[in-house]
Amino acid sequence: MSSSRVGLRFFQNARAAFRDAYAPFRRPGAQGRRFQSSDAPAAEQQSTFQRLWNSPIGVKTVHFWAPVMKWGLVIAGISDFQRPAEKLSLTQNGALTATGLIWTRWCMIITPKNYLLAAVNFFLGCVGIVQVGRIVSYRRSLDGSTTEAVKDMEHEVVDSAKAAVAKVEAVIEKK
Repeated sequence: MSSSRVGLRFFQNARAAFRDAYAPFRRPGAQGRRFQSSDAPAAEQQSTFQRLWNSPIGVKTVHFWAPVMKWGLVIAGISDFQRPAEKLSLTQNGALTATGLIWTRWCMIITPKNYLLAAVNFFLGCVGIVQVGRIVSYRRSLDGSTTEAVKDMEHEVVDSAKAAVAKVEAVIEKK
């Protein structure tokens, strides 16, 4: 017997075992269908786990796993609360703030509404606001005035943007 036949038999048996393990979750007459329809009577009969599993933003979709992974950014931002303000990047925290606020709003516009994604983006924006506030406060304490601190930050952002544009133009000219 060749090894390919062994692999094929293993795959077929595993598939049958997986199909049999989830047989209690299927509706009668739904054999061979991948997703259940959204009938109201069928939805009432489903358990909480089944509704979560079959939801358009359920566990088997990117609408669930993307926010779960994005919590890593929030946790990293919270851990940066321990870092001294002079070591924080204004551009990075400004980007996190903008991302969090923009995507929080967007999560309420898209269909289906994704409240888990809205929550993670809201907290990402909050962490960014706190960090930007710490940076501004630190720079203001150095210079003694808010306007000087804001002007320094403006130059920092403009200079980094100009450097990025120069790099892109250099890459384009090479091609």
